[in-house]
Amino acid sequence: MKTTVLVIEDDNAIRNLITAALESFGYAFRYASNGKTAIMEALNKQPDLFILDLGLPDMDGTEIIKRLRDWTNNPIIVVSARSEIEDKIKALDAGADDYLTKPFSMEELFARIRVAVRKMNYDKSNEKEEPIFENGGLCINYLEKQVWVDDVLVHLTPLEYKLLCMLAQNAGKVLTHNQILKGVWGNYLEGDTQSLRVFMSTLRRKIEKNPTEPIYLQTHIGVGYRLIRIPKEENEGE
Repeated sequence: MKTTVLVIEDDNAIRNLITAALESFGYAFRYASNGKTAIMEALNKQPDLFILDLGLPDMDGTEIIKRLRDWTNNPIIVVSARSEIEDKIKALDAGADDYLTKPFSMEELFARIRVAVRKMNYDKSNEKEEPIFENGGLCINYLEKQVWVDDVLVHLTPLEYKLLCMLAQNAGKVLTHNQILKGVWGNYLEGDTQSLRVFMSTLRRKIEKNPTEPIYLQTHIGVGYRLIRIPKEENEGE
């Protein structure tokens, strides 16, 4: 079955260029030129992936990202003329998976699409194989996309959830800053390492009883982070 892409772009020339390329590469596609139509298309057609311009005539693209994230975790690739790092962080924080600045090459866009589709397929297959991750008092239900700590539901942003899942899927291993940035952000700049530190700090505050003495999220200064694997016997003894 073909991957279906919803192109949300109000510039006719850019939209036609993207949709023509999608067709030539064997993707199915839908399109919308404003936010209201985009949300209706997303709800009715359930596309596999979104390509989104932030500067739409009726609403800001970040608002669309937030609304989509209320019900889907399918990849969202932002394609925008906004090049400031603040705009990128805002979109990624809202739930976007990748950010490409205009003007861009079609080759780069489709490389990003292929990465997003591979990651989506991997995430779905991983969820089917292991729907529940348990580590001490930490529990991730991949099917429900919920996180529990000591039987208390923890509310995470989409990006915090993706970050925690990546660490959980590599529990016990140290992941470098670049590995995490590539896996969670997809595309990133050198300055995003500081953003990663901020996200890790907020995530730690949400899942650790005492963030200053963490039992789950370990920092390896100058290197990266590790989700500490708690032995099962410790789980059983609690």
